[in-house]
Amino acid sequence: MKTYMAKGETVEHKWYVVDAEGMVLGRLASQVASILRGKHKPIFTPHVDTGDFVIILNADKVVLTGKKLDQKNYYHHTGYVGGIKSVDYRTLLRTKPEFAVYEAVRLMMPKGPLGRQMLSKLKVYRGSEHKHQAQKPEVLELNK
Repeated sequence: MKTYMAKGETVEHKWYVVDAEGMVLGRLASQVASILRGKHKPIFTPHVDTGDFVIILNADKVVLTGKKLDQKNYYHHTGYVGGIKSVDYRTLLRTKPEFAVYEAVRLMMPKGPLGRQMLSKLKVYRGSEHKHQAQKPEVLELNK
C-alpha cells in the first residue's frame, strides 16, 4: 500500500466564518486550531499546510467557565530584568478580546515555521463585521 502525501501547491484552502458568541474560549480555540492545521480533511499531512482559513467574529462575547476570569492570568516579559507583567483575563477580555482569542489558538498550534504559516490563516474580529466577503466564506458551526 502507498500512503498519500499532499503537496502544498495542490491543496485547496476554503474560508470559514465562526461566530464565537457564547462559546467557551478553550473549546473554540481547540476546534479552530484543528481546522487551521487541516486535521478535518482526509488529505491531512503533518508536514504540509493543508488547513483552511478561519474568521472568528464576536471575540468580545467569548466565555470562560468557573472562576477563570479572575484567577487565570496572561503573562508576558518585557525583556528587562524583573520585567514580568501579568493581566487577569477579565481585564484582557475587556480591553483586547481579539488578542485573548488569538493567543488561545496560537498556543494550540505547532511551534515552528509551519505553525506560524498556519496561524496566518486566522482572522479575529471584535464585532460581527469582517472584510473578507470577497472570499465567500461559509458559516461553520462548532460544538459548544
